[in-house]
Amino acid sequence: MNPKSHCSNYTPARLKLCTLSGLTVALALVPEAIAFAFVAHVHPLTGLYAAFIMGLITAAFGGRPGMISGAAGALAVVMVALVIQHGVEYLFATVVLMGLLQIAFGLLKLGKFIRMVPFPVMLGFVNGLAIVIFLAQLGHFKIPGPDGALTWMTGTPLYTMLGLIALTLAIIYLLPRFTKAIPSTLAGIVVVSMLVIFAGIDTKTVGDMASIEGGLPQFHLPQVPLTWETLKIIFPYSLILAAIGLIESLLTLNLIDEMTDTRGKPNRECVAQGTANIVTGFFGGMGGCAMIGQSMINVNNGATLRLAGIAAALFLLSFILFASQWIEMIPLAALIGLMFMVSEKTFEWGSLTAMRKVPRSDAFVVVAVTVITVFTDLAIAVVTGVIISALVFAWQHAKHIEVRVGQSQRGWKTYNLHGSLFFASTANFQSLFTPAEDGDEVVIDFRHAKVMDHSAAEAIDALAERYRKEGKRLHLRHLSPDCLEVLEKAKDMVEINVGEDPHYHLADDKLG
Repeated sequence: MNPKSHCSNYTPARLKLCTLSGLTVALALVPEAIAFAFVAHVHPLTGLYAAFIMGLITAAFGGRPGMISGAAGALAVVMVALVIQHGVEYLFATVVLMGLLQIAFGLLKLGKFIRMVPFPVMLGFVNGLAIVIFLAQLGHFKIPGPDGALTWMTGTPLYTMLGLIALTLAIIYLLPRFTKAIPSTLAGIVVVSMLVIFAGIDTKTVGDMASIEGGLPQFHLPQVPLTWETLKIIFPYSLILAAIGLIESLLTLNLIDEMTDTRGKPNRECVAQGTANIVTGFFGGMGGCAMIGQSMINVNNGATLRLAGIAAALFLLSFILFASQWIEMIPLAALIGLMFMVSEKTFEWGSLTAMRKVPRSDAFVVVAVTVITVFTDLAIAVVTGVIISALVFAWQHAKHIEVRVGQSQRGWKTYNLHGSLFFASTANFQSLFTPAEDGDEVVIDFRHAKVMDHSAAEAIDALAERYRKEGKRLHLRHLSPDCLEVLEKAKDMVEINVGEDPHYHLADDKLG
């Protein structure tokens, strides 16, 4: 299905679709918000309030309609150290500062740089998160043992759980063949829940994790001293959380852009994420970012109106206020089955066959980002992938510099340079010339080359010095004005031709 076609206009059918999809997303948010609150060592309602506030604000004002935000595991694993050492009040202050940093990032229009993430890194990110979503569900297969320690399910409880998961998946995958009146994901949850409730099947439910009953989130100033010492404690955490939150949110935005063939607004999303985190910090929430699992549920349902995310947030709040006893009766197996479907839909299966066709460097980046995402941290994985891709790019282009030797009308030896001259290619550049063997007058023509950075200018200066020591004169032609400004030893060797010289810019701090 094309999600864009389902929610491009506010027709009654599409409003219904987005509302029901929002209900499905809200149900999927509950166990994850509780689980991530446990990871961060905070009260379950702290996670649920974060999911409500983050979801509502980003859905209403964010740069990617259809994307769902909430309490996220990638942030929770960073928060736990802060909470253990300093307490939850410092977490609330950290989330507020995190939001301010994200707003600044958006106002400076830095969100556009997410477009520079290479496609292999995106593939690794998507595949890694698909595996993380799958592995996160396995924790629900553990139960407390006689000594209180968690042990894996066996016997009837395990078979019951697996059977209910299989039934949920069967409904999700098979129902669309017969009807699309309601999202199959919602139907799977409802049918399995009714079966468990009315048949009296003994299995783990949402209520076994924690109670979700509560009131409206209350305004609460973080109870921390307003001192320089406090800032030194919370700022490093705020910076890390802001970076992780924006990376995950903007990469998810990119993924939805590709799925829907539309274009989101990354800078607007940065500001919305930041605003939502500030409000969350002042209302007792743990902060958050975009959630790829719930976003995939929404987009695969075809719900790309803002209404879907707003409905999800309001349904979640209504669960807390009015329907906690009913939501707590939902079997975890139904929600596990839903997340297994999300994992399967998120994973780029085509990348497995493509690995044999793409360059080895790209295949390595995909695998590296996937593995790092699973075992460490999303931000580290993406940054590592970008660095590897950049180094591979530099290495490959460094080898693509060459000269073609000729002779001018005056009988001077001429080097016609082809390729890009930058930090990685300077060594190859120096090896292309033979000052000791050349004549008294030598021409280097840069018409078909591009001087990229200060390292390149230094290489030209060094080459000029080599020719000067040999007592020979070098003529440098077709260099840009930027190059002339940076050159020192070779400045007097540049021959200016206003009509033919290029006018590209050089990446160099001296020009700033």
